Amino acid sequence: MSTHNEMSPRAAWLLILAASAILMITMGARLTTGLFLSPLNTATGLGVATISFALAVGQFMWGASQPVFGAIADKYGPARVIVLGALLLAGGLAATPFVSSEWGILMTMGLLSAAGAGAGSFSILIGATAQRLPAARRPFASGFINAGGSFGQFVFSPLMQFLIAGPGWIIAMFTMAATTLLTIPLAWLVRGRKAAQPTVAAAGAAAALAPAAAPLAGIGLTQQLKQAMRDRSYLCLHAGFFTCGFHIAFLVTHLPGEVALCGLPVGVAGTALGLIGLFNIAGSLSAGALSTRYRMKNLLALMYFSRALIIALYLVAPKTAMTFYILAAALGFTWLATVPPTAGLVGKLFGMRYLATLFGLTLLSHQIGGFFGAWLGGLAFVRFGDFTWMWYADIALALAAALVNLPIREAPVVRAGAPLAKA
Repeated sequence: MSTHNEMSPRAAWLLILAASAILMITMGARLTTGLFLSPLNTATGLGVATISFALAVGQFMWGASQPVFGAIADKYGPARVIVLGALLLAGGLAATPFVSSEWGILMTMGLLSAAGAGAGSFSILIGATAQRLPAARRPFASGFINAGGSFGQFVFSPLMQFLIAGPGWIIAMFTMAATTLLTIPLAWLVRGRKAAQPTVAAAGAAAALAPAAAPLAGIGLTQQLKQAMRDRSYLCLHAGFFTCGFHIAFLVTHLPGEVALCGLPVGVAGTALGLIGLFNIAGSLSAGALSTRYRMKNLLALMYFSRALIIALYLVAPKTAMTFYILAAALGFTWLATVPPTAGLVGKLFGMRYLATLFGLTLLSHQIGGFFGAWLGGLAFVRFGDFTWMWYADIALALAAALVNLPIREAPVVRAGAPLAKA
């Protein structure tokens, strides 16, 4: 019998709270980078397009690092990965005020800090908790951890905006760097043991993030990856998550610029980003709870469709501060609420053994979308002087994502065993 079912309620809560707190800090650092775009441009003179490209590389690196760190965490445990991530994240942020070239910004914001945030993000934390909690608690835990990331955005967005407007962006950057080191002691609480290959009996008893029986997991990582990449439902999840990344990266990078184009105070952007995080707390918890009762693919399709409708309404609304706050609240409810059902479907299809790696790969697709959202937003601003075409792209991609989630098969993959090795 798997040992995670024997975890006491107190130990389970400590695990969930620690994972949530780690994500609060790493996502708080990652989702406030757009607030530094204008100060960095003023200080370095590199231009909006150049800095947007560096932040876009950071979006990609955050996603690319997660399957790598996820595989390491699957083999050696998550604690070492989280500690390494804290050092990379803090180092990248602290070094940013000392660079002034395109390559320097790419190294600090695009590579070091982004990779560090990836080492303390969704795939590692959700994977660490899912392997140790009973099936009935996994959807709630996933939603609760995800809400921690949203709470980080709610706390750090207005705080960083306040520090940028007061002591200055350098003090804000140093403050954020110091805060990220708090994840190091928290890593001890999610350390776990080295993941072992499950026996056939234990694997048969394991369940996915949703309380449904998971398929047998007695295969190696390479075989599992080959199988996943041939599975149509898994690829549909990747396609939908690409759109989610495009939306999020565009907004966290360029919402301050959109606010400025509308002639509104810079504080509106910080408040709006904070509201996104606040409302996503409710959205994440709701998504985690609803994933235990309704088909997760339908929840995803509904969330993506709602984004298309919300953005269309924003485009025809008067551009006031209240409009931005309503936009933030509405989009915030689905902001990262896509994570629990997406992780849940990955676990339902393939089980728990390699969840950190497989979910990490979906997050890579998410951040490929994020790369284009951040980068193309900067190019659109330079080329057209506003972000109108980016909003249109948001609507089109949201509708496509809603449709691509509908054919997903919510059933365990039938594993072929020996025939798989010949394929």
